[in-house]
Amino acid sequence: MTVVPYKDKDSRKREQVAEMFDNISPKYDLLNHLLSGGIDIYWRKRAVRLLRKAQPKKILDIATGTGDFAIEALSLNPDKIIGVDISEGMLAVGREKIQKLGKQDIIELRTGDSESLPFTDNYFDAVIVSFGVRNFENLAAGLRDMYRVLRPEGTCVVVEFSKPRSFPFKQLYSFYFRYILPTIGKAISRDSSAYKYLPESVQAFPDGADFLAIYEKAGFKKTKCIPLTFGICSIYIGQK
Repeated sequence: MTVVPYKDKDSRKREQVAEMFDNISPKYDLLNHLLSGGIDIYWRKRAVRLLRKAQPKKILDIATGTGDFAIEALSLNPDKIIGVDISEGMLAVGREKIQKLGKQDIIELRTGDSESLPFTDNYFDAVIVSFGVRNFENLAAGLRDMYRVLRPEGTCVVVEFSKPRSFPFKQLYSFYFRYILPTIGKAISRDSSAYKYLPESVQAFPDGADFLAIYEKAGFKKTKCIPLTFGICSIYIGQK
């Protein structure tokens, strides 16, 4: 069963996710760092470090949101980073951040759908996505299109929430995600559904070995899963 933010609406997941992120975009960065205790910054830094050896010059950041992952990828000294997202509200916040940094000549944010990317085959040296693949309407289709636009020998890095398995962190994490996170999220964002959708989407997401199986079916090879912070988050690496 597909997990959607607004269960009282008949619209497709893609439209609901876009609406949700448009609604919470003004408070998204604040909530993102607050609810994770700022550790999401470390997760992105760790993921970007995995690309240093490859030194990609053309990078695609899918589900870029407000551009945090794209901005972190500047440390790789690329020639161009293109970020795509289905939420215009999130992109507007991201463009303001990039303009303040004076990096709009390197980072370009565009409206785009992960399942139908507006790029030619074999175009990017690296494809990255943080906390976005679980929001895909069709995960397998999105991964296949990421594979398509990646050049041969290019690297794909996915950062996504996962489910801790060990006691007592599994139980603490579950309590926080079910009760504390939705309450804080609703109070600050004023969207009662968005931060209920977050734990539901994480619970439904095929993480770990299950994700790697889908990743490999999309064509990626040399795949690897790196769990972080007791398994709250995982980095998935794959090559074309």
